[in-house]
Amino acid sequence: MGQLDASIVTLAVPSIRTDMKAPLSQVEWVALIYLLVLVGSISAIGRLADMLGRKLLYVYGFALFTLASLACGLAPDITWLLVARAVQAVGAAMLQANSVALIRTSMPAGKLGKAIGLQGAAQAVGLAMGPSVGGLLIGAGGWRWVFFVNIPAGIIGILLGWFLLPRTHIKAPRTGMDWLGLVFLMPAVGALLLALSEASRLGFGSLIVLALLVSSLILCILFVLWERRTAHPLVDLSLFRTGTFSRGIATGLLSYLVLFGILFVTPLYLESAHSLPSAQAGLLLTVLPVALALVAPVAGMMADRFGVRVPTSTGMGLTVAALVILGLSSGNLWAMGAALAVMGLGLGLFTPANNAAVAAAGHDHQAGMVSGVLNMTRGVGTSLGVALGAVAYSLAAGVSGGAAGPASSALGFRMAVALFAVLGVVAAVLSLLGRQLPAQRRPGGVLRLRGIRPAGPRDRPRILPPRTTPDRILPRYDCQ
Repeated sequence: MGQLDASIVTLAVPSIRTDMKAPLSQVEWVALIYLLVLVGSISAIGRLADMLGRKLLYVYGFALFTLASLACGLAPDITWLLVARAVQAVGAAMLQANSVALIRTSMPAGKLGKAIGLQGAAQAVGLAMGPSVGGLLIGAGGWRWVFFVNIPAGIIGILLGWFLLPRTHIKAPRTGMDWLGLVFLMPAVGALLLALSEASRLGFGSLIVLALLVSSLILCILFVLWERRTAHPLVDLSLFRTGTFSRGIATGLLSYLVLFGILFVTPLYLESAHSLPSAQAGLLLTVLPVALALVAPVAGMMADRFGVRVPTSTGMGLTVAALVILGLSSGNLWAMGAALAVMGLGLGLFTPANNAAVAAAGHDHQAGMVSGVLNMTRGVGTSLGVALGAVAYSLAAGVSGGAAGPASSALGFRMAVALFAVLGVVAAVLSLLGRQLPAQRRPGGVLRLRGIRPAGPRDRPRILPPRTTPDRILPRYDCQ
């Protein structure tokens, strides 16, 4: 439902503008305010869920999202719609901050990758259905049905979540909320997303974009400095000292950037250079998420069996190869369809394994925090992919020295694809550098990790530094 809603609403912008007689500058915020509130609040909600209970906030998130969808569908004016969309984003953050955390704390260690793969397949199906379902709803009943469609799905989700999801048994200690950290983080993320959104229209050389980027950087630095000092941080920065977690976040950011960047520039190229109708362009793009959905569960099982390095590095390698084919396709629709399918297979191999490695980081009482950081990365990667794709594509008219026609569109498309291919190579190299060892279930139910032995009676105990509090670093193994 989350992926479906994110892709449907963008199709409804023209209809909302006509029906409400609002300027485009206001209507654009229907999509933008949702992303700003969602990404800015998701880490705080993940931290709160670790203390209060993930099932509780997940079910309440369904309820809030459903009620806000009803308010969006009944909105009499643009101001009402924007406020309802902000509330809807809070509900979506309550869902996304707990989805991966609930899977991580409910599944046995040997099946975490498979479960994350199934979740990735569901998200890909929602992404694939967005353009077709959105077009049918808007054509049949108008833009309000884009929000009304969430109501039955939300009611079913509330009931299933209430009766089927397990309660949270391992919770973080109840401490004061890191409000100052939230004051730094939310504006930092908001300024970054707003800068990326404006960069797609004004370019990165705009004073407005540069001011927003500088503000985001300053706030991020203040956030990091504060999180290192406070006893109960909003985001435990010690997680980033683990190579698996920091590498997984970095490569995940690059993968989302590549995915949503290609989903943005490809229809622009097809409609401008080849006069392909939007419906046909959307149908061709559907090949990518369908292929991703088919391979994601298999990739999760591979991660459980062989570790994450094989599927992640292989997946990003396939993605880079697909981008090369896409850039050399010269507008051949069959070649482009094959390249998009291969790209879907590559990202389907990469994403579940990488997400499973990130989700397994930290301790069970930090699962909501980890899930929040993971989903915040996806939101930033999505915005960054659209911004970079738009800038690379728009540079074509200046390079070709003329108006945007078929030749300049083709040049802009190749420039964007080449940029994404380079970023894919970086992600593939980072994935190869990782040395993630698979978990094995030994007889008797003892979980061991290859290459790591539990501390024995002759080993000296590890003494924590005086400033380190137990709820921030709780070592499971004494690795020597």
